[in-house]
Amino acid sequence: MLEVYPIGRAQVPDDLDLGRVLTSIDAIEALPDALAAALDGCGDLDHPIREGVWSIRALTHHIADSHMNAYIRTKLAVTEEDPVVKGYDEVAWSGLADSRLPVTDALAVIRPLHARWVELLRSLGPSELRRGWVAPGTTEPRPAWRIPVTYAWHGDHHVAQILQARAHYHL
Repeated sequence: MLEVYPIGRAQVPDDLDLGRVLTSIDAIEALPDALAAALDGCGDLDHPIREGVWSIRALTHHIADSHMNAYIRTKLAVTEEDPVVKGYDEVAWSGLADSRLPVTDALAVIRPLHARWVELLRSLGPSELRRGWVAPGTTEPRPAWRIPVTYAWHGDHHVAQILQARAHYHL
């Protein structure tokens, strides 16, 4: 049986934990190499990670899309007063033509994106990390520090799904 959450669900602390934020930033920095390694030598990038869900290729492009949005959300949170960020339809985006491109194209976006995002995140102090932003479908601001914590998990979660699928389906 393939796990939906092979590393478990995201665990976000109730309050700012600078150690956890720094560990999360390190994970964001490491993601491009971890993702490239998970994809290396895959025999079928168009195989779904589980029955009836995204292919490995589509999932890789989803990571690029999602992390671009998270990077922008980070910048909005630290430059505007409680910005309401726009959501997007992840499933609709995954059906667009660019999600059928080679995974190397997604990695070519993720590598420099993560380099910029890590540089930004490492420059933020506690007061900036506590700045708020309003997630789609909510009304209460969330602190900016939740973004790296959540997206460190997000990247690791999807890499684990790829590795799980490759092992299960012998890809």
